[in-house]
Amino acid sequence: HDLLLISVWSVLNPGDAQVSVFPTEATLPRGGSVLVNCSSTCEEEAFLGLETPLTKEERDRGHNWKVFKLSDVEEDSKPMCFSNCGPNQTLASISITVYRLPEHMELFPLPPWQPVGENLTLKCQVKGGAPRAQLTLVLLRGEEELSRQPAVGEPAEGNATVLAGRGDYGANFTCRAELDLRPQGLGFFQNTSAPRQLRTFVLPMTSPQLETPRILEVGTSEKVVCSMGGLFPASEARVHLALGDHRLNTTVTYNKDSLSATAWVEGTAENEGDHLLVCAIMLGNQSQESWRNLTVYSFPAPNLTLSEQEVSEGTQVEVACEASVGLRVRLSDAPAEPWAPSVQFLLNATAEDNGRHFSCSAALEVAGHLLYKNQTKELRVLYGPRLDESDCLGNWTWPEETNQKLSCQAWGNPVPQLTCLRETDGALLPTGDLRPVKKQYEGTYICKAESPRGAVTRKVFLTVLSESGKNVLIIVLLTAGAILGAVVVATYLYNRQRKIKIYNLSFMPIKFFHQPRRQPL
Repeated sequence: HDLLLISVWSVLNPGDAQVSVFPTEATLPRGGSVLVNCSSTCEEEAFLGLETPLTKEERDRGHNWKVFKLSDVEEDSKPMCFSNCGPNQTLASISITVYRLPEHMELFPLPPWQPVGENLTLKCQVKGGAPRAQLTLVLLRGEEELSRQPAVGEPAEGNATVLAGRGDYGANFTCRAELDLRPQGLGFFQNTSAPRQLRTFVLPMTSPQLETPRILEVGTSEKVVCSMGGLFPASEARVHLALGDHRLNTTVTYNKDSLSATAWVEGTAENEGDHLLVCAIMLGNQSQESWRNLTVYSFPAPNLTLSEQEVSEGTQVEVACEASVGLRVRLSDAPAEPWAPSVQFLLNATAEDNGRHFSCSAALEVAGHLLYKNQTKELRVLYGPRLDESDCLGNWTWPEETNQKLSCQAWGNPVPQLTCLRETDGALLPTGDLRPVKKQYEGTYICKAESPRGAVTRKVFLTVLSESGKNVLIIVLLTAGAILGAVVVATYLYNRQRKIKIYNLSFMPIKFFHQPRRQPL
């Protein structure tokens, strides 16, 4: 309201002249203007005036009345209208109330992170604003009203306490000033502060789960996994994985309320030794960490040497096993000895040594773990063909039309070529599964095993019995069985006769002889 007409009446004593101002009260915005009408009931010409520190201007007049304009009203005031009627003076005061919205409203900053389940105190400050009797401070969460309290003091402050929950993550909090001038017919005014957003979190009071090797060899790499559950919000959590002072390149996978961080740690000659592997998970203004000791070690493989890896039969071979500085070794097939920096022995190579494996083992203790490394080499012995009775029988006798298996194998290094030819016509000896045996297979075969290191031969006789031959064979076998049975029975009876003899008993008189008693010494 830039202009307001005010009239106030003041009655001193009955019968005296009166001065009036219309109306008696006014509420206007800061810097506004108002018209004041002073009038008197004096019967003669009265002297009218308005006493005020405010800027005033006479705007109109008439018989015993004047209109003044008060401008740039900045604060509450009570101008005084006076009337001099003869020797008497009458006064009337005017109550002007200036209203203004707050000059400054602020919701104090919220903590960057607020733990779930802890109380959060909100504080709002308001500077300026009038009239204070109609000024109220309201604290809100979104549109939810948390507290309502009158504005008291300068500056005025309002407080509210809330229990932070997961649902408060991302919630906006504001402070609102309400100036209610509706009783004065001027309306309802409000002003709201800039919003503050809250972030709540949950970080369990447990250490992260750290999966890592305890030892790591130089030149190798191992995966390290750090995980934790029960986080809120998990996506806001940060992970720090480091080996000593070196931060590892980490890949983090987030789930609903958990995370898993993966990194690869490499063993290098530069970081050989004991280190602390640390995993820290940070959320809000809190952190939890786990750590493990990791030992990076160097373990060179032992050195196994053969003076020659391929030798002829009868050659002497030196087998040697050596370890790096500070290590001990053992050599398989060597005479039993304690672990030593080096082991060696001499071997006179035979055909049985062909394909023999020698193993050289080194041992190293790292952080309570006993480690072994092996190196293996194979000895190849060159020897001439072998065609023995155990590998190629010299005599085979089978009934015709039966299923049999014939094998003939030669040995040697290099592997010899084996050929078995029948003496009469050069036919090949049938080997493998014979289903069935044919009469035509019968004969004497010459088997020859040949390689660059020599050749050997062997005769193989294959006999195939026809039906008549089978009968003769059966008779021969039965006869041989009968003879063998008779011999067994005769032998049994002969031995029994030797053990069980017939004795003729004769009775002879028994004479007793007196033996003198010994005398005690």
